[in-house]
This record gives sequence, structure tokens and C-alpha cells, in this order.
Amino acid sequence: MKEQDYTQLSRRARRLQLAARSLVKSLRIGNFHSMYYGQGIEFSGVREYLRGDDVRAIDWNVTARLGKPYVKLFAEDRELNIFLVIDRSLSMNTGSHGKTRLEAAIETGELLTLVAEQSSSPVGAVFFSNRIEFALSPKGGKNTVQLLLSQFENYEPTKKSGSHLVNALTGTGKLLRKRSLIFIISDFRVGEWKKPFSYLAQRHDVIALRVSDPIDAELPDTGSLPFTDTETGKRCIFPTSSSLFRREWREAEEARVEKWKEDCVRYGGVPLILSTTDDPVLVLSRYFASRERR
Repeated sequence: MKEQDYTQLSRRARRLQLAARSLVKSLRIGNFHSMYYGQGIEFSGVREYLRGDDVRAIDWNVTARLGKPYVKLFAEDRELNIFLVIDRSLSMNTGSHGKTRLEAAIETGELLTLVAEQSSSPVGAVFFSNRIEFALSPKGGKNTVQLLLSQFENYEPTKKSGSHLVNALTGTGKLLRKRSLIFIISDFRVGEWKKPFSYLAQRHDVIALRVSDPIDAELPDTGSLPFTDTETGKRCIFPTSSSLFRREWREAEEARVEKWKEDCVRYGGVPLILSTTDDPVLVLSRYFASRERR
């Protein structure tokens, strides 16, 4: 990666870090140390009460002395790892607005890697296409970050169909020994992913980023348009000049996405949509902000 590109990504990652005040109450973006209220965990200090804090954590002695409410902080002695599952299968090499799904996934993965570096958090990843291409358990340090960034940038796009998402999720479950924050960045154009997804979500915090493209829902009115399925090679001619066909196309995609969201939630994950036209910083920042408000 060029120094200029690295600097630009670092700047965008800092924007994301500032916007993401916290993932949840037990996760602070600053150091990614888990913070809990309760007994049996090392006391680490107090801070001013914020709306939404557990009232049971109020330190009444400090509150009475300072005249405004403060809560106790307890730090659990462990790190929360960040782990990325990156889809580089053939279907990811598609896009209609100057950026492919894979390019959007790479940009998002690079940003999250740099956020982990700036947060002194161990980071690891698995990259897959029609096979598992690379896997690294979470580690800290600049060397790990540089290795992952090189994996994002230096690779040969696959020319073979198929997606090993299921194997990637299964392997992730075996690779991770500690509770981790997992980002799955994929178009999810594969079946049978729910079982390993559920297994991961039982033991980790899982965020599913479905990489989409505007053409998934909105077809251009251009007459008869040939389409080719990148995974199967099957070709079809679609009557895009038909408003009825375009509406049915949109409704079918909306139904697929809604079903996918329901499945993610049902099996314990958090669904997010990332379009090839989106800024991943804004998408992730909105998510972090919404979790903080809750």
C-alpha cells in the first residue's frame, strides 16, 4: 500500500474511531477493553453518570461528595479481539457504479484493521473465495496490521466459481479462543450459512455486513438486457423496459434482504447493509452511534 493511501485510510479510520463512542456498554472503542458493572471484577475508577447507565452502578459516596451522580467502573482482565471474514468470491467482482462489491469490502476491511491498530486491539482475519485463501488468528502489533493490509491489496482475483463462506465461518469458530468482535463482509450469495453463523454468534459478537449494489433492486430502463450469473455462467435476457418486471425485480430483492435480516437476528447476529455507493465510515458510524444511544 502506498504511503499516501495508508495516510488517507488512517485519517478515515480516526474519523470512524471518533464517531464510534462505544459498541455497547461493555465495549469502548478507545482501547477495546470490556467494561462491566458488577462484583468480582477489578475496580478501575469512576466517571460521571450518563443517561442509560445502570443505576445500580452509582457510587453514592462520590455522588454525595461531588454533588452529582457518578458510576463505578470495573475492568475485566481480557482483551476483545477483532476478526474479519472477507468474501473474495467471484460474485463479489460485480458492481454497477464504478466500484465492485469486493472493492467496497476491501475498503471496509482496511478501515477496521486500522481502527484495531489505533485501539491497540488484536486483529485477525480469514479471506475466502472458492477456497480458504488466508487465515490469521488475532494478534497485536504493527507487523500484523501490515500483513493484513498487504492481503487486502495484493491478491489475484479468483476466476473460479463457488463460495466457501460456510467453511470460513466454521474455521473462524475453531480459530478464535477468546470472545471476539467479528465482522462478516460478504454478499451472502450462498446457502447453508446459518448453522455456523449461529455457532459464532453464541460465543462472539457478530456483525454481518451484506455488500449490495443499486442494480440488485433497481434495473435501468434499457430494453432487453443480457445478464450473466458470475457463479454459474447462466445467461438470461431481462425485459427491463417493462415497469412490471422492474417492480417485481425490486420487490423480490427487498424480500430477500428482509429475510436475510430476519435470519441474522434470529441466529444472534447484527445485520447491516453496505452498498457499493456507500461510505463505509458513515455506515459503521451510524451503527455505532445507534448502539450507543440504546
